[in-house]
Amino acid sequence: MRILITGAAGNLGSFTARYMLSGPHALRLMVHRRPLPEDLARAPDVAVSRGDLSVPATLTAACRGVDVIVHFAGRLFAPRPERFLPKTNLQYVQHLVAAAQEAGVRKFILISFPHVEGESTPTRPAAGLLDGRPASVHARTRLAAERHLFGACGGTPMVPISLRAGMIYGRGVLLIEAGRWLLRRRLLAVWPEPTWIHLLALPDFLACVVAAIEGTPAAGIYNLGDDQPLTLQEFLGRIAAHWGFARPWRFPRRSFYLVASAVEAFAAICRTAAPLTRDFIRIGMASYVMDTTRMKRELRPRLAYPTLTEGLALL
Repeated sequence: MRILITGAAGNLGSFTARYMLSGPHALRLMVHRRPLPEDLARAPDVAVSRGDLSVPATLTAACRGVDVIVHFAGRLFAPRPERFLPKTNLQYVQHLVAAAQEAGVRKFILISFPHVEGESTPTRPAAGLLDGRPASVHARTRLAAERHLFGACGGTPMVPISLRAGMIYGRGVLLIEAGRWLLRRRLLAVWPEPTWIHLLALPDFLACVVAAIEGTPAAGIYNLGDDQPLTLQEFLGRIAAHWGFARPWRFPRRSFYLVASAVEAFAAICRTAAPLTRDFIRIGMASYVMDTTRMKRELRPRLAYPTLTEGLALL
């Protein structure tokens, strides 16, 4: 098959492309402004396609002759995400879905996250539904994109899939490396109230993506997570101990919104990236735990790293 990966120059997109290089499929990697890493640009059986998701006409060539699309592309770390996320999270998907259907693409895989269902816990796990009411703009717009994908594919040959992945961890994952940098400098803090999270090791995530690409019956929404949800506070404490750093500071919730507001104001004035936004804090404070039954049954029956205990070796 020919697989189109959008956002292939990004973090998870490039990990996925590298993982698939040794497989039987031909890869087409779509880029916009950021160039591909050199190893991917020079790899055999890889074609590079330039496209701008905001301009539908530029997507026609990228989708032509493609069997499966895996959509990673998006925008983060900019101030006032409520201004751009309706475009980058929803409108871009609308443009790509239309181009894919016109080109006869057989399967469209949207990389998503469990926050779209709103708060979920071990006693009330996310079930893979489309009726969530999340608090953050990022989750609301991604949910809108999922709804559009499944609505647009109804009654058509294109198979829609949403992979709602928990927190992906492993060496080289940006969020994890940022945490390591902050912990080393005693700059990482967390709120004291427990926030549930559902982890997934990077190798298991990549295997799930490939299984969704190759699986003939694969369709619909899959929650991707390991066998042992835990709290964010416990996770940060365990990785700090693993790396030999002190535990993160504990500060009241409101202090994180104050810091995020300051970061966004500075980024807006100086026209720089905003590594922290109020919406990022809002989504980070939302607990998420998932029912992973479908993943285990159809994509990944046995995880290589079923809990963080085994996965610490990846860090």
